[in-house]
Amino acid sequence: MAKKAADMDSYLKGIIRDVPDFPKPGIIFKDITPVLTDSTAFKRVINAFVERYAGKKIKALVGIESRGFIFGAPVAYGLGTGCVLVRKKGKLPYKTVETSYDLEYGSATIEMHVDALNPGDDVVVMDDLLATGGTAAATCELVKKRGANIIECAFVVELAFLHGRKKLPYNVCSLVKYK
Repeated sequence: MAKKAADMDSYLKGIIRDVPDFPKPGIIFKDITPVLTDSTAFKRVINAFVERYAGKKIKALVGIESRGFIFGAPVAYGLGTGCVLVRKKGKLPYKTVETSYDLEYGSATIEMHVDALNPGDDVVVMDDLLATGGTAAATCELVKKRGANIIECAFVVELAFLHGRKKLPYNVCSLVKYK
């Protein structure tokens, strides 16, 4: 299993593109869009998560706006389960449950439909990238407000040097880690 994880890490690092000085000077942005345009890479990522959660009776993949939707929906499909959307406030059409959290400068509010999860549902929270962990932690708070159980938080990429994992009191899976 460790070799398989190391192989995936190395494979994806060969595809993910570094974009210097985006969105501001000094930042090296990890661009996952080459993974999406490479059908083999995209399939490998989705299959890695489907294999990881197969047989675990997951009720839903909780995808974080917006790239979490890109990975969460096909993983949910592969598992034969639902996909719950967590979006920025005001983007969902039905009654919602919400939570606010602090950003580097200011705050943000995210929400999900009030009927998206039921107490006792086992879920995986998914996004493309774990950085500082604020959005993922807020998403976990929404899930807990509905009484659902978080089996794991899953990410394609983890920027481990930002220590976002420390904000998540759950198991964390990332296919690629930048230390």
